[in-house]
Amino acid sequence: MYQIFLVEDELNLNQILTSYLHREGWEVRPFTNGESALKAMDERPHLWVLDIMLPDIDGYQLLRRIKVDYPEIPVIFISARDADIDRIMGLEMGSDDYLAKPFLPRELVIRVRRILERVYNKSVEFKKPIIILEPYLLDEGKREISKDGQVIELTSKEYDLAMFFAKHKGQALSREQIINCVWGEDYVGTDRSVDDLVRRLRKKLPEMRIETVYGYGYRGMAE
Repeated sequence: MYQIFLVEDELNLNQILTSYLHREGWEVRPFTNGESALKAMDERPHLWVLDIMLPDIDGYQLLRRIKVDYPEIPVIFISARDADIDRIMGLEMGSDDYLAKPFLPRELVIRVRRILERVYNKSVEFKKPIIILEPYLLDEGKREISKDGQVIELTSKEYDLAMFFAKHKGQALSREQIINCVWGEDYVGTDRSVDDLVRRLRKKLPEMRIETVYGYGYRGMAE
């Protein structure tokens, strides 16, 4: 599953774009400011969608950092400012594509798909598909979790939740975040579904530490 980092400070637009990208089967991590995105940079997503105008860090600064540390990661720039200037500057700094606001969310989906196909169909994926979380091995490519060479039978949602915890190790995750990741933003159920899913996962993966954050959600594999 491809992972996309979306940096957009307009909350409504951020939610809309996240929903559209998520529907394509991609894992989307949204950010509303540059500082939080900068701290997550070492997680090495497959693609960045980056707004230029952010409330703290200038989008150009963030792009520069990404391209210095991880030049192989593609970046799509979006902006409502002067299209010609931003497009030229962004391309010169290494961005792979540019979208001027306003644009249709579907257009972003099409551009993201084209870049992912172009970059990852022509090269060996740089992000290792295996996550080691003793005593478990999480295989992103096969969507399997195993222990001592034996695959553990999980439902699709159980696997998605385990992977969500593994990729956000030690972080407190709200029930809303878990719902958006596992069920999607269009889900109309209740928080009880999260609790039931966590209970099943604890039973099947007893050595995977999942702590309850009372009144908020859960924390997976805290150090």
